[in-house]
Amino acid sequence: MLQQRPPRTTGQVTRGVAGSFLVLIGGLGVSTLPPSSPLLQSGMLDAIRGAQAGRMSALFLVLAGLGLLASAWLALCRHVAQAVGEDRRDALDLVRFAAMVWSAPLVLAPPLFSRDGWSYAAQGMLARVGLSPYEHGPSSLLGRHTSTLFDQYQLQSGEPIVQAVDPMWADTPTPYGPLHVWLGEVGAGLTGNPWVLVVGHRVIALAGLVLLAWAVPRLAQWTGVNPALASALVLLSPLMMANGVGGLHNDLLMVGLMAAALVVGVERHWAWGTAIGALAAAVKVPGGLVCIGIALATVPAGAALAVRLKRLAAVAATAVAVLLGLGVVTGLGHGWIGALTVPGTITTPLSITSLAGGVLDWVALQLGLGLPQATFRDFVRGLGLVGIVGVAAGVALRWRTGDRAAAVGAVATVTAAFVVLCPVVHLWYFLVLPPFFATLQLGRTALSALIAVSVILGMVAPLDSSLHGAYYAIVLGCMTLGVLLPVILLTRGAREQIDRIASSRWPVLQ
Repeated sequence: MLQQRPPRTTGQVTRGVAGSFLVLIGGLGVSTLPPSSPLLQSGMLDAIRGAQAGRMSALFLVLAGLGLLASAWLALCRHVAQAVGEDRRDALDLVRFAAMVWSAPLVLAPPLFSRDGWSYAAQGMLARVGLSPYEHGPSSLLGRHTSTLFDQYQLQSGEPIVQAVDPMWADTPTPYGPLHVWLGEVGAGLTGNPWVLVVGHRVIALAGLVLLAWAVPRLAQWTGVNPALASALVLLSPLMMANGVGGLHNDLLMVGLMAAALVVGVERHWAWGTAIGALAAAVKVPGGLVCIGIALATVPAGAALAVRLKRLAAVAATAVAVLLGLGVVTGLGHGWIGALTVPGTITTPLSITSLAGGVLDWVALQLGLGLPQATFRDFVRGLGLVGIVGVAAGVALRWRTGDRAAAVGAVATVTAAFVVLCPVVHLWYFLVLPPFFATLQLGRTALSALIAVSVILGMVAPLDSSLHGAYYAIVLGCMTLGVLLPVILLTRGAREQIDRIASSRWPVLQ
């Protein structure tokens, strides 16, 4: 993401930086912090967070900041889409520069809009002190004693981390792969400071953003779309800034590795790309779906079924070998396989299969059928998983081969099927879609929809789990969004701006 010379900055970049600072300042008032955090000992921040007016003011700052980011993003996308002359040559540098400076204010922020970052830190600490995070939950850090002064210090520092972990996950093992946990273990070996640990996890997430900044322009060149505009749609969207950078979710590292795997697998060698795809799966298992695109792109066009199957088998064997090998090399084992069911213990409103099953359960209850609780939910969820496998198999066996652009479409299709049919879906799960959809030749309507969804999923991030139970804040947030979203997306000027972005047809940048 660094460049040899900074591009000419625009007002959009400055507006985005201001928005990030507002998100940072407001985030300190709405995010979950350990009660023992030094920031809360100063008194002023604690007083703001303890007063209803203070919390609501902080939420308003966050939403205003996200609104600034969204408006700056749309304006920058329009600038990139319509640039000519020197601006056209500098467009990709400008996008990468904006991604760097917009992310910078959020690097030192606590985990925003979700407590997952604290869970990551606690899981790394568990591995550091010899407790498998695939067998123990973060609460196991409390009250544990060791013989060395260093480990005692680590555990004492681990207690504040546990204070900020969502109680829902305090006693559950982690479903994340060995790469993610090992990186957390390395960080816990360097420091026991909770805030430094979560900042370290954000830096790890930002490595995914750097990988996307490298890979997305290459994917766009394959498909004949504008690399600068595709990069802007992926790197700078409210979805990315709120859920990827602010939320520091490991989905960002996963998708960065996926995009890099596809590029390396096609432009270098399928085995190297597959190994990187396995690293993506070693963060979160869905990252391995990119290996389907690698296999399809690296066999000749119109290859016979036997040739296709041979490459698919070789890719699968390589990916599994790397994935299982990581468990051995890191000493973490393969307990994550058994823990994959942990996320399914909850129901999320973004999961279509869970919602459909829940509606059927409610109907069954009204009809007095006497069925066990969640009968239809579990059944429909099962059908969704079968559907994901079916789509992946169909793409692997029937999709066009030997075509780079088609490989991007293949990955977009299987990842979309995963998000739509998955039993549990959070806002940050959608991070896997833009890198592959923004680099396709989308029609005006489809690209406009991608833009609108990216705005909405980013803007609603503060209303996620971090505000559960805070009814007045939720009402304020909904009212604020009810004003901001129509202004950003539905006014005449906003519609014209989105249409100009979606209808732009640039030749590929050289």
